[in-house]
Amino acid sequence: MTKKALITGITGQDGAYLSQLLLEKGYEVHGVVRRSSHHGVADHRLRWLRIENDVILHDANMVDLSSLIRVVQEVQPDEVYNLAAQSFVASSWNQPLLTCQITAEGVTMMLEALRVAAPDAHFYQASSSEMYGLIQQAHQSETTPFYPRSPYAVAKLYGHWITVNYRESFGMHTSSGILFNHESPLRGVEFVTRKVTDSVARIKLGLAKELRLGNIDAKRDWGHARDYVKAMWLMLQQESGDDYVVATGRTTSVRDMCEIAFKHVGLDMERYLIVDPKLFRPAEVDVLLGDPAKAKRVLGWEAETTLEQMICEMVDADLDRLAVKAATSRAYA
Repeated sequence: MTKKALITGITGQDGAYLSQLLLEKGYEVHGVVRRSSHHGVADHRLRWLRIENDVILHDANMVDLSSLIRVVQEVQPDEVYNLAAQSFVASSWNQPLLTCQITAEGVTMMLEALRVAAPDAHFYQASSSEMYGLIQQAHQSETTPFYPRSPYAVAKLYGHWITVNYRESFGMHTSSGILFNHESPLRGVEFVTRKVTDSVARIKLGLAKELRLGNIDAKRDWGHARDYVKAMWLMLQQESGDDYVVATGRTTSVRDMCEIAFKHVGLDMERYLIVDPKLFRPAEVDVLLGDPAKAKRVLGWEAETTLEQMICEMVDADLDRLAVKAATSRAYA
């Protein structure tokens, strides 16, 4: 029989790539979207991958338990991937209550809906490397203590532990993927990697003159979202639920990531990059470096795309997106 998957956050970066992966594997893919979402905007990532007509969307809200129960009852999924969140760290200081409702309480809502309507479904929770925050070990693994440094990270930590709790309390097949930073051409421009690649493309095409960033000495373990969704799927194919770090095992500074992007288009980074103190976070996470040994040993998973390959792919995608705009600007100059 055809397996059914239900994805919250299906219109985000990870949701789109995960949908593509599951469709390729023959799944019937369902997604949860907010009623307030404008269809022409919300599904643009699905359209970019040309799969918008291959998924089935359902109206529900992560803080409305009754709507989630109705969707679960209707779909009867074999697997549920909870990717929905207020996922922009910087915004969580300005919207801490909203972040708590969606990113923390929403996980419990989804788990409760499953406990009521589909207790045998396998559940995946998108945990985050931001939970480590002020790192307690040089390499962060599944046993590294957490020290969250933002409302977003605190909310993600709640979602992580409630997932463990439902596994231990009710015997449900629940897994958490502690994903380190993962990017792609589908990343929102509010995130630093996409902000960099979009700005580099604009500078190259004459549409911008500078790139302003905050702490360019912060280091992150960056991978490609297309690789990371494979790990999500592998977790739910195991006999029992568990927690896994998903990372590349390599950390790179924002400064060096920028250098890769500028070099790809033949520009001197020092001429365009400006460090703006106003863009520093209230509490910074200086370094994140994941230890994916367990994912490799148990799941047989490891990252396939290098940081250099990913950044160049993102820059090229942004150049393509902006080429028409640049041509129009020159025509009216």
